[in-house]
Amino acid sequence: MGGVSSQVTTRGPQISIVMERILLGVICLSGCRIFSSGLLRQYHHVPELMTWAEARAYCRETYADLAAIESADEMNQLVSASSPAGTDYVWIGLRSTISWRYSDEYNDTIRPGNDFCVLRNSSGELWWDHQCSAEAPFVCNNGTLQSPEFVHVAAAMNWSSAQKYCRENHTDLASGRNETQLREITSLVAEEHWAWTGLFADPIIDWSDGSDFGFRHWYSPEYEVLSTDAACAAASLQTSGRWLLFPCETTLPVACSSDPPPDVFLLAVKLRIEPGRSSLDPNDPAVKADILRQLQDRLKESGLSGVTLNWREQPDGKVFT
Repeated sequence: MGGVSSQVTTRGPQISIVMERILLGVICLSGCRIFSSGLLRQYHHVPELMTWAEARAYCRETYADLAAIESADEMNQLVSASSPAGTDYVWIGLRSTISWRYSDEYNDTIRPGNDFCVLRNSSGELWWDHQCSAEAPFVCNNGTLQSPEFVHVAAAMNWSSAQKYCRENHTDLASGRNETQLREITSLVAEEHWAWTGLFADPIIDWSDGSDFGFRHWYSPEYEVLSTDAACAAASLQTSGRWLLFPCETTLPVACSSDPPPDVFLLAVKLRIEPGRSSLDPNDPAVKADILRQLQDRLKESGLSGVTLNWREQPDGKVFT
C-alpha cells in the first residue's frame, strides 16, 4: 500500500452493500506478507531559480541535500511533492563529471553512452554530439601513436561502428593530441561536414548525498548537453520525473530531500481479493474504502494503532489490474 495520500470516509449504506458483494480472501496479518521498505525520504519543492551548486548548498543548509531517488516509488513521491504547474524541470542531486578519453587508450571494445562522442568539422571546432548513435564519416589513424597517418573514411557510421572499422582496417580512430595533428585531421574533413574522431567522454555519475546509483530513470529520446566538463541532472515533471542532463550553470527550481521522522516507515501488504461475483469492480471507490476499513480494523486487533492506510495506485490511476 502507500502511494496516494487521502482520507477515506465511508457511509453505512455503502458498507452494507459492499459487504454483500465482496469476499476478502487474505486480509488478516497472519496470512499477509509484510515487507518493510525502511525509512523513506521526504521531498521539498523550492520554486526559486538556482544553479545546481546553489541548489545543493541551499538544500544542505535547509534540509538534508538535493533530492536523491533510489526507486520508482521515490520518483513518484518526488513528482507528487513538486509543483508541476508552470514548472517543467527541477534540479535533483545527480551529477556527471566528464573525463575525456581517446579510443586508442584502450585495447578492448569501448561502448560509450549515447551522449558523449566528439565530431570535428572542417573549421576545426569541437562539437559534443548528443548522439553517439548518429551516423557520420570518420577519420582513422593508419600509423602509430608517435607517428600517426590519418585516413578519411567517407562512409557514414555511428561511433562504435567507426571504431570497429578503423581497428579492423587501420589502427584506430584518429586522436589529435596536439595542434599539428588536429589541423591535419581538420584538413581531411569535407567542407560543411563533420567526422568522428576517437575522442569521447567517460562520465562519472553519482548522487550528491552518496546514495547508490542503481535506479535509473533517464529521459528518451536523446537530448543534448552543452558542457565539456560536467553536467547535472534535472527531473522533468511533465514526463513522470524523467532525468535529463543540463549544464550545471543553468538556473532551475529545486527538489530537496530530508530524512523522515524516525517513527515513519512503510509496510507494503500484499492481499488477495476474491470477488463474490464477476460484476464486482474492485476499483470502485466504495469497495476500496471498505477494504481499507476492514484492514484497519485487523491492524487494530493486532495492536497496531495510529496507522494510516493508503492505496498504491498504478500509472493509469487504478489500484487493481
